[in-house]
Amino acid sequence: MRRREFITLLGGASTAWPLVARAQQPAMSVIGFIDSAAAGDFPSRIAAFHAGLGESGFVEGQNVAIDYHGLAGRSERLPAVLADLIQRRVAVIATPWGPGAIAAKAATATIPIVFGVPSDPVKLGLVASLARPGGNATGINFFVNEIDAKRLGLMHEFFPKAVHFAVLLNPTDTISTAATTQALEEAARSFALDIVFLNASTSAEIDAAFAAVSRQQSDALFIGSDGFFASRASQFAVLAARDRMPASFSTREMVEAGLLMSYGVDFVETFRQVGSYVGRILKGEKPSDLPVQQTTKFEFAINMRTVKALGLAVPPNVLAIADEVVE
Repeated sequence: MRRREFITLLGGASTAWPLVARAQQPAMSVIGFIDSAAAGDFPSRIAAFHAGLGESGFVEGQNVAIDYHGLAGRSERLPAVLADLIQRRVAVIATPWGPGAIAAKAATATIPIVFGVPSDPVKLGLVASLARPGGNATGINFFVNEIDAKRLGLMHEFFPKAVHFAVLLNPTDTISTAATTQALEEAARSFALDIVFLNASTSAEIDAAFAAVSRQQSDALFIGSDGFFASRASQFAVLAARDRMPASFSTREMVEAGLLMSYGVDFVETFRQVGSYVGRILKGEKPSDLPVQQTTKFEFAINMRTVKALGLAVPPNVLAIADEVVE
């Protein structure tokens, strides 16, 4: 072989080697992430999910990919989303949303699932036990339904003379709706309150529900914990201000938007916990061996601007236990 031909051959080989090496690199693991809120609605929660992944050394775009699906309240899209993720054989399905967790568990018995649910995951059929989940699912129980009675009690302390309360629920989230209804009916009897339940699952139905609350001359509005409702914070704040309606939700984002008060789980911490478990599973741990975690961090927030706008006075005993006061 002539010297020039040899150099040409060597140059061509050196160009091809990196291509071969790149082709042989293993594909990045993909996490399928499903939430009921619209994508981008809660950047602090997604940042917390990333922080949880980082505890195991995973960084999006570097050694793991995340396929986000924010359904914006359109739960009818869930079966198609799950079918696509399962067909693609993603490494883990992460869903801090009860209906998403139940649907994922029904759809696959092999892909690991990390959930966040408001009710007992054993009763929901997601795990065999909290300590030893078994199967392909584990995650976080964040007790939203268990603390509904506590939130109604705080509203009762805030308005000790109020009797008529309206409760707005999203009927598409059957898990939370059923549990919240039962919890509030029991709590209302103990507080001697009259409560009326209303349903909404679209923006137009939220508008209609506020009109019904005004007609009924309710003293205050209890908004059920729901991802779609959380994504409509601005709409709720505008309607509540227009109707001068004291309203409560389960997360402080609604208080920051303008609602009167909130009591519930610190969802930023919950998303971090979900991310942490996803990272551990990507490292090789099995969901069957990871015990279900139970959230212990809760927040009570009051918007003092709204208090003043409504001409209210916060009872000292209520103000004393608030974790956050928005001025």
